[in-house]
Amino acid sequence: MSKKKLSFEQALEQLETIAEQIEQGKIGLEESITKYEEGMGLVKQCRDILSKAEMKIQKLQERADGTLETARFAKPKS
Repeated sequence: MSKKKLSFEQALEQLETIAEQIEQGKIGLEESITKYEEGMGLVKQCRDILSKAEMKIQKLQERADGTLETARFAKPKS
C-alpha cells in the first residue's frame, strides 16, 4: 500500500479487492498474509475517517432560530 492517504472510497475499494483475491485463492499463502496486513491497515484508515466524520456531524448544533452552525472540535490524539 502506498504511503499517501486514500479517500474513504479508495480505501474501501482496495479492501474489497484484497478480500476478493484472498477469498478466491488468486494469490498464495505468503502474499495472502501480506495482503491481509495491508487490508488491516485499510480497515484502520476507514475507521479513522468514519470516526472523524462522526465527530463533525456531532458538532453540528442547532441555533435558537432553527439554523445549523458548526463548532470546531479538537483533533483526536493518535
